[in-house]
Amino acid sequence: MTRGFVGAQHKFHDAAFVQGWADRFVPTPPRLALFDLILQHLSANTHVLELGLGPGYMARHILERNETIEYEGLDFSEVFFDVARKTIGRSMPRVTLTKADLMDQTWPRSLARPPAAIISTWALHDLGSQEAIADVYARCHEVLPPGGVLLNGDFIKPEGTDWDYEPGRFEVARHLELLRQAGFRDPVSMSQYETNTENPTAAHNYACLMAVK
Repeated sequence: MTRGFVGAQHKFHDAAFVQGWADRFVPTPPRLALFDLILQHLSANTHVLELGLGPGYMARHILERNETIEYEGLDFSEVFFDVARKTIGRSMPRVTLTKADLMDQTWPRSLARPPAAIISTWALHDLGSQEAIADVYARCHEVLPPGGVLLNGDFIKPEGTDWDYEPGRFEVARHLELLRQAGFRDPVSMSQYETNTENPTAAHNYACLMAVK
């Protein structure tokens, strides 16, 4: 018998919802630690693609700490672009905003230039299924050069839980399997954050996965 359900519904094309959502999710120390872990694995003078730019918190964090990186933020919401421009502020000259929907497998055609690294946080689970995330992993493998890195920090279903989770939140082992199937070599889970199996909320239980082409 399950104890409850973990998931969330969003209205990411609605300006009031997006601003309220962004205000509620100003990065906490564990989330900043995830940003730092991702930053550690980005080389200097790299063109970085973020899938699901959202309010721009990770972009700002990275760009302020590495002034050699060029950044492309992909999102399907013009409203998020409006928020992200304000968040990123003075670093915006190094940012390209690309509107595309990750549910459309042709999204790589919209990119401004090939990335050397692809990063994402708390975005891919919203695609709603393992199949959709597997498609994104496959497109990332196609887009990246040999040696290119994919870093995905996203919500997961933790081991040992007796709660139901929405379909886009699933076990780390399954993520690693999908990454291998996409062609990545030796994908790993580098860290997990805010683990809570007893009384989880939609903001608990996320992992940082890394895969190299």
